[in-house]
Amino acid sequence: MNSIRSAFPIAIPARIARGFTLIEIMVVITILGVLAALIVPRVVGRTDDAKIVAAKQDIASIMQALKLYRLDNGRYPTTDQGLQALITKPTTEPQPTNWKQGGYLERNSVPVDPWGEPYKFLNPGIKGEIDVFSLGRDKANGGEGPDADIGSWTL
Repeated sequence: MNSIRSAFPIAIPARIARGFTLIEIMVVITILGVLAALIVPRVVGRTDDAKIVAAKQDIASIMQALKLYRLDNGRYPTTDQGLQALITKPTTEPQPTNWKQGGYLERNSVPVDPWGEPYKFLNPGIKGEIDVFSLGRDKANGGEGPDADIGSWTL
């Protein structure tokens, strides 16, 4: 039998190599880099847009709660009582006459804006009867784009 094998050599394939060559890895890394360069700038700019939308939604819900407060009590809370009057019954004058047990917001605390700052409240407002607003990304009055103030007057 051995003589037959030596007389008719059959090519037995060498072990099949497994894994990737350095060139293949470099091509994949290059493709991933190009994709990241195209996609990342589009996604990064969306975070500011999402925060602005979230702030507008928060302000709209706070305004609804303030309107309910006024329906029940005949007036809005004062600037000194602030938005906390929507969570706990104010103890300072003028005290609400028909404050709703459980408060006017679904949360147990006044929400903060997407940049971590408390929403501002003015009664009387500068731009409306009352103003609820966030100072935006820059946390300062004024600004443009993501730094612009977001308020109840923009809804």
